[in-house]
Amino acid sequence: MNRRKFVQTAVLAGISAKPLVAGAAAVPAANPKKKEVLYNGIVLPEIWPPAGINPCAYSPMPLPYLSSPPAVIPIDVGRQLFVDNFLIESTNLTRRFHNPKKYEGNPVFKAETELEKGAYGLPQACPKDGGIWWDPKDSLFKMWYEAGWTGSMGYAVSDDGLRWRRPSFADGTNRILPDFVPDSTTVFLDHHTDNPAERFKLFMREPNFRGNLHGFCSVSGDGINWGKPVKTGYCGDRSTIFYNPFRKKWIYSLRSIGELNYSSYERARFYHEHDNFLEGADWGTKPVFWTGADYLDHVDRATKEKPQLYNLSAVAYESLMIGFYQVHLGPRNEIGEATGVPKTTELMMAYSRDGFHWDRPVRDAFIPATRMPGSWERGYVQSVGGLCVVVGDELWFYYAGFKGDQNNLNSDGMKNGMYAHGSLGVAALRRDGFASMEAQNDPGQLTTRCLTFTGAYLFANLDCRNGELAVEVLDEHNQPIEPFTLQNFQPVSGIDKTICQLKWGRREELFALRGKKIKFRFHLKNGKLFSFWVSPDETGASHGYLGGGAAGSEKGMDTTGLGAYRIAGKAPKLLF
Repeated sequence: MNRRKFVQTAVLAGISAKPLVAGAAAVPAANPKKKEVLYNGIVLPEIWPPAGINPCAYSPMPLPYLSSPPAVIPIDVGRQLFVDNFLIESTNLTRRFHNPKKYEGNPVFKAETELEKGAYGLPQACPKDGGIWWDPKDSLFKMWYEAGWTGSMGYAVSDDGLRWRRPSFADGTNRILPDFVPDSTTVFLDHHTDNPAERFKLFMREPNFRGNLHGFCSVSGDGINWGKPVKTGYCGDRSTIFYNPFRKKWIYSLRSIGELNYSSYERARFYHEHDNFLEGADWGTKPVFWTGADYLDHVDRATKEKPQLYNLSAVAYESLMIGFYQVHLGPRNEIGEATGVPKTTELMMAYSRDGFHWDRPVRDAFIPATRMPGSWERGYVQSVGGLCVVVGDELWFYYAGFKGDQNNLNSDGMKNGMYAHGSLGVAALRRDGFASMEAQNDPGQLTTRCLTFTGAYLFANLDCRNGELAVEVLDEHNQPIEPFTLQNFQPVSGIDKTICQLKWGRREELFALRGKKIKFRFHLKNGKLFSFWVSPDETGASHGYLGGGAAGSEKGMDTTGLGAYRIAGKAPKLLF
């Protein structure tokens, strides 16, 4: 299969995977507790997190919320995306998955200062994971990155997300945490804390050669001056953290090491969650086996090696969690060191509606490496904390890439050219544009499962430049509900919008249907439907989450709808 194919298609059968064999005594059991009902109607099992995934298997994750979806799905939180069949009762539309377009001006940030040239002569200026966030407090994009390979933590800001500047601190550089040697870090902007001194959360892990096989957690009010670090349990390098706002939990995505290790996975992930970020750092031996690469991942044609999971980072986007599986495709470190060529890792997209089980419907890279000599992103493509920011009609995904240095064959692996020349790039995708439901030559329909909402105005993200969309509302027995019938609907045609209000004659609001079980049936001709949602007001605010943030948003959520679009109108566009 062509790994650089821009658009992928998938059969619209139920997406499912065989359950994995229970993991005997290899995985510690979690304590039973009262079942938790999520915002989208999913009921979590009493034992959470699940402790039955077999660490010796090489199989896709089970997806219980797809094999047994809720009878009724509340849709008050966020835009409703069609990345899976969770929302769909029946359809004859075709689902297509889309990849972002890399910015022609990449890299947007690269090693230029003495600090970024690195203590070992390995230039680097990119997050690993670090973080890139839109901070509404200062109306700035902010970045935390690694300056020089295993060198220093750097800090930069930007007005437009493309042109970055380095503030100067007391030592004349943009370095923060001068006593820390970074190998893996994550910075998360916590929009939900009540303590302004803890707006930023930091997880950091030093290189193995420093002898610290654990990490540290710290908090900050400005992202520059950090509090006393709290020591974590043991974890491998490239361990990361993220926040699940749907459940108000901090998630520690831990790479296997020592006691967290099993023979079938050289690189895999373990899971730990906690309500309190600093308290959660003390995980001991409690993390459960979570996920790894599996037999559906493509073996690289050049290396022929078994894919492994290098990292898993995630963020809340609208009504679900999106995640990057950073999949390691080879070669092994000793081969990279012998050639000065970076190992090949690429970013694969994953989706979750419960924050633990991940659906990976497409196994080609969402953001691939080029593998081309001389390319700034030849290999070692890595995610950035926060994953993406929303810029008007677009999602911007920042990522790191490495060029390597074939002239540096230092016998010390940490000083070898395989880790040289790390830079930052960005790729853009249509907002909500992960997947579209499409009708091309023949008209089609999509009927949702039973839904409930408390909003009043129906919106959609659609492309009907050469086609038409119409909608009717049905009761739970598939009977049309007056006056929201197909005959009364004002068809939408000749437009391509990521936010479009849908109306029935003079009756555009859905007040009478609040709290009732209903279904939407979309009728589509020669067009694409990316998402829909019911907003409480005519601005189209979805009250969903916005990844790494968006200009015009507060607390990382869409509370202004069209208002944020107007603010973002002056920002550069990479696609439209």
